[in-house]
Amino acid sequence: MGDIAIAEEEQHIFRSKFSAVPVPQETTLPEFVLQDAEDYADKVALVEASTGKTYTYGEVVRDTRRFAKALRSVGLRKGHVVVVVLPNLAIYPVVALGIMSAGGVFSGANPLALPLEIRKQVEDSDARLIVTNCLTHDKVKDLGVPIIVVGERQVADAISWDDLLEASDRAGPSEVEEKVTQGDLCALPYSSGTTGLSKGVMLTHRNLVANLCSSLFSVGPDMIGHVTMLGLMPFFHIYGITGICCASLRNKGKVVVMDRFELRAFLHALIAHQVHFVPIVPAIMLAMVKSPIVDEFDLGTLQLRTVMTAAAPLAPELLAAFEDKFPGVQVQEAYGLTEHSCITLTHGDPRKGHSIAKKNSVGFILPNLEVKFVDPNTGRSLPKNTPGEVCVRSQCVMQGYYKNREETARTVDREGWLHTGDVGYIDDDGDVFIVDRIKELIKFKGFQVAPAELEAILLSHPSVDDAAVFALPDEEAGEIPAACVVMCPHAKDSEEAIMKYVASNVATYKRIRVLHFVDSIPKSASGKILRRLLRENVAKKSTSQESTPNSVKGIPQ
Repeated sequence: MGDIAIAEEEQHIFRSKFSAVPVPQETTLPEFVLQDAEDYADKVALVEASTGKTYTYGEVVRDTRRFAKALRSVGLRKGHVVVVVLPNLAIYPVVALGIMSAGGVFSGANPLALPLEIRKQVEDSDARLIVTNCLTHDKVKDLGVPIIVVGERQVADAISWDDLLEASDRAGPSEVEEKVTQGDLCALPYSSGTTGLSKGVMLTHRNLVANLCSSLFSVGPDMIGHVTMLGLMPFFHIYGITGICCASLRNKGKVVVMDRFELRAFLHALIAHQVHFVPIVPAIMLAMVKSPIVDEFDLGTLQLRTVMTAAAPLAPELLAAFEDKFPGVQVQEAYGLTEHSCITLTHGDPRKGHSIAKKNSVGFILPNLEVKFVDPNTGRSLPKNTPGEVCVRSQCVMQGYYKNREETARTVDREGWLHTGDVGYIDDDGDVFIVDRIKELIKFKGFQVAPAELEAILLSHPSVDDAAVFALPDEEAGEIPAACVVMCPHAKDSEEAIMKYVASNVATYKRIRVLHFVDSIPKSASGKILRRLLRENVAKKSTSQESTPNSVKGIPQ
């Protein structure tokens, strides 16, 4: 497309240095992903590392169709939301694609979340059905929504997956056949966006098909059917279901499914299944570099070619140590967000002349995307090598936040630009760097933790007068949630008691790890919490003394 950076008059708008790629019209996401799958009917599409259970491409196609038909038979109609509360399993993408094929809207929920947190998503999304397994059933049994349970065990008052599909097989053709189009919603993942509170992100079939077309542009015919990818990142997250499952199924590769990280099992899976491509978070890379467990394995048998990290910033020291420990393994940092359907900036295949971006860059602009960097104060777009808020415009931009026009208007402007809340810049070679973020989300081991949610819980404690939550850097987790709390006069509660109170109301990864009692919370004239100031003050205290009477570190796991 000519120059790396193409600037429009008066505006600095940057586009890909690679040619635009076609996006097929009138093709749904399941149709796009499973195209030509019958030609690979006997090839394994998904295998569970812990159980060995497999799904071939023929079985994926068959059960996707069976589940879609079954859903229509129990009353699911176009636009109805189905919340899926499952760990990573080989059946997971079949569930998601079946929902979409039926015209439904897939909404993945974290199976580790508390029942209260799952209830919020089920109620906010107006879900008509829940899909879960026997291990998570207790968390959703009282939500007043019909439940489908996958797995061999029968659960009282729930619909058995096997029984449902067998009943559908015996039935005739579905009486209700609603045509599903690219403009229909197919996914409603929940994201904290730039403001901290979880919101449903409305994504259409076209959004996700367009994202896959852009992000997979560098995959050549020689790679089709020959790439084995690790499926460890949560499938309820947009990257897990789209960037891993759908991308691999589209390219007829194999996904090695893991539902939790344990270093020995992780390394065994990489070697036993000859995994080529591993999307992970920096905390796992740290374990691969530092743990003596790694020395138990013959790393010479690894077939690993590429590691991609996208959930949290990668420290330069960790990158260097990893490259030293695993020479020949390419490390790529990518950038994406739920509101843009997944991957937004990434790397290419050098064998096709698609350059690898510089170290610590999150890659280059993908085909079909426009990016600009905006001064947050003036709204003016900025030239190369000048940090500003990253804004992106493409067919991948969400339709909006579900039932939340106000937040949608704050995030996507009238010209279609998605304001990411992250600060970055593009250099002379077209490589993009993320240097800071406007939004205050905490990235704990790749999970998003919203300060606003934790602050609300803190403020619900009768002894707490004011509170602020922010991120502190951590070698293992990337970032940890920390809090400064103003206590009410005469309050007797200890710091540990306050931390335990929060822990009892949130999932494990959201727990506050460091807490300080303070006299006041610094705020701007407009009332915004000055988190950066708090972060700097706490960091100074940490370096000046290992512990103090008015701080607690290391909340129990």
